[in-house]
Amino acid sequence: MQIDLLIFDCDGVLINSEPIASRTLAKALQDAGAAITAEEVLVRFTGNSPGAIRRICTEELGIENLDAVFAAWHLDIYPEFARSLEPMPGMERLVRSLPHRKCVASNSSTDRLSKSLGLLDLWHAFAPAVFSSDRVARPKPAPDLFHFCAETFAVDPKNCVVIDDSSHGITGAKAAGMVAIGFVDPADPRPDRARVLAEAGAALVARGAEELEKVLASLEARQVARA
Repeated sequence: MQIDLLIFDCDGVLINSEPIASRTLAKALQDAGAAITAEEVLVRFTGNSPGAIRRICTEELGIENLDAVFAAWHLDIYPEFARSLEPMPGMERLVRSLPHRKCVASNSSTDRLSKSLGLLDLWHAFAPAVFSSDRVARPKPAPDLFHFCAETFAVDPKNCVVIDDSSHGITGAKAAGMVAIGFVDPADPRPDRARVLAEAGAALVARGAEELEKVLASLEARQVARA
């Protein structure tokens, strides 16, 4: 295939934000009376848009006064990002080595992206092409955000490659007519992530930045072989 655009998810792919987000959200929910652990938050909420997270809190956990809960969460999560957020191991070197045009497509809000990825030098490898689902009508797993990326760069979706660690992102990429690569954090405690991403439609799955580099190189090699 011809790779005209690489589209990266942010949380759990570019930045190691999900353990921080899960821990701080679990505390806010526990303080509001929910019996839920940080690991359960990681499983149930990771990859969802802010709207979907709110629906789960209301409909499944029965949380009331959700605005106050989210305000308390943000009082914890953003300072914690400032203290301890780091890129995923090896990802900054890999991103900066790639010659392709590239962007970020995230279900996180624009505000959260600026207060997470925006804290790191890695931001400058993408800016201003850091796109939130705020920009479109429907978040992942809908294809809207991926179509927005392709339209912004004026490229054919079939020549776009999406790297995402959630089934929502893989499903959305496939619906957009793009090649989807599943990304698994080697430290992710959730079992069978590679299988989950493959079942969602990932053409290939990479475990960590080193494997992702090899996967992208293999796509390039196929392009050369077919030329």
